Amino acid sequence: MKRILAYILLLAFQFGFSQEFPKVLKTNFSKEALAQKLQDENGKEISIKDILDHHKGKVVVLDFWAGWCRDCLKAFPKAAELEAQNPNIDFVFLSLERSREGFDKSLDKFEMKDKENYWFASGWKNDFNNYIDLNWIPRYIVVDQKSNIAKYYAISPDDPEIQSTIDKLTK
Repeated sequence: MKRILAYILLLAFQFGFSQEFPKVLKTNFSKEALAQKLQDENGKEISIKDILDHHKGKVVVLDFWAGWCRDCLKAFPKAAELEAQNPNIDFVFLSLERSREGFDKSLDKFEMKDKENYWFASGWKNDFNNYIDLNWIPRYIVVDQKSNIAKYYAISPDDPEIQSTIDKLTK
């Protein structure tokens, strides 16, 4: 019986219940992805393009998270370390909460109010998340000073490639 359960779990992870590394590492965002709307903490709509334009000339780390995501919560301490080690880098937090109420509660519960936060009111499946192959959270993307993708795929804030990418971009 244990052997059967192990095979079932193995098959489940092979067929879509685990994080899958993207086949193509993209270096820029499509027009459709940039047009994707999110909501800020006040409920005002803003596009990904507007968010990136606001940070033009700066290195940005996009941090995808949700309060219901155990892996995200486990990553919070390392994400805070990454942010503290890089005070000249802009961190933008993109929430995949299931509801506006959940977004508001998570911002309070996890003390995220002093950070730049946006919520995908459209849900997980949208032009931006589909374009970046978002299949799991947490996820981190490093964006360079010209709003191009410098590090496309990281699943942990202590992935050494995040810091090495930041270091290369800020030299």
